[in-house]
Amino acid sequence: QVQVVESGGGLVQPGGSLRLSCAGSGFTLAYLSIGWYRQAPGKEREGVSCISAKDDSTYYADSVKGRFTISRDNAKNSVYLQIDSLKPEDTAVYYCATDLICPLTSTAAAQTMGIMTGYWGQGTQVIVSS
Repeated sequence: QVQVVESGGGLVQPGGSLRLSCAGSGFTLAYLSIGWYRQAPGKEREGVSCISAKDDSTYYADSVKGRFTISRDNAKNSVYLQIDSLKPEDTAVYYCATDLICPLTSTAAAQTMGIMTGYWGQGTQVIVSS
């Protein structure tokens, strides 16, 4: 069965860290671009990070830059999102997704990340609370 599965979420105090995993089943993640998205109650879905299939270049949303790190481990057919210095506003369900490219659009002010059109996981819950 072709699918992606997120794991690693949980309850953590502000300032703590989590490592989220996106594991591929039935296909090879190394040949695809992988994105991470999050959605909190009452807020729009936000693309927070992406790693390109072409050159492993990375993208980070301004809201997470400097705190989140995306990486690949092709031997484990997985992509990871290391989250440091967690804030309460990071509370959300986090999803990974696949596509041929990272759907980035450049504007005069910044880059934005669109919606990926490949496989999506079911999400893993991150709760940041004291």
